[in-house]
Amino acid sequence: MGVRILPFVVAALLSVIVLFTPASGVPTAPPGTDKVVHFLLFALLTATGRYGRLPLTPLVAGLIGYAAVSEVLQWLITALGRGGDVLDGLVDVAGIAFGYLIARRRPVSGSRPR
Repeated sequence: MGVRILPFVVAALLSVIVLFTPASGVPTAPPGTDKVVHFLLFALLTATGRYGRLPLTPLVAGLIGYAAVSEVLQWLITALGRGGDVLDGLVDVAGIAFGYLIARRRPVSGSRPR
């Protein structure tokens, strides 16, 4: 793995910031922007995870679990002033699928797509 995992670590840290910033710290944006952010964030997590040569099944399962848990936590942690959204979770899963397709189109040198 080595340094190849660093982009995934950075993406994971970015995701924590994006998903758990209190509502008061989230900039205003046009409606639907949050869905685009969710989609791109989970696509980035998947693509960088594959670039880091993380095994596909645990990566996808872990990201789907993370998507679900993040929405539940947004709903439960009232101090965030955010709410969990099933549609956000579904968009997260679509982003995971898209990230997988992107990573599959560009196989890592020396490895075979899975």
